[in-house]
Amino acid sequence: QVQLVESGGGLVQPGGSLRLSCAASGFTVDNYAIIWFRQAPGVEREGVSCISGSDGTTYYADSVKGRFAISRDNAKNTVYLQMSSLKAEDTTVYRCAATDSCAVIAGTLVSGHLEVWGQGTLVTVST
Repeated sequence: QVQLVESGGGLVQPGGSLRLSCAASGFTVDNYAIIWFRQAPGVEREGVSCISGSDGTTYYADSVKGRFAISRDNAKNTVYLQMSSLKAEDTTVYRCAATDSCAVIAGTLVSGHLEVWGQGTLVTVST
């Protein structure tokens, strides 16, 4: 019943763009902070971007600031991550999750406990 489903990943060339979607069911996205994170096998999870549920405040890790933009469409109960100027190092699985709050500490995006998250969508940046 409570679920997040990511979509929009794919293969893009360096410098290209993708828009990822995080569709929620069983809850309303504007009642929670929604965070996008990425994690490759065997490495630490990295928070990418977050949008607060209360007022829509946005947060970005330094690694993506200026290149990525997070937004939400309350009517569609969906959060988006617009990714531009993509680099090879952006390649990995991207997942979204609902949490209580987000913050940027020393350029690193952190969040509270991840209450629910999706299966992920693969982004590959390559020629």
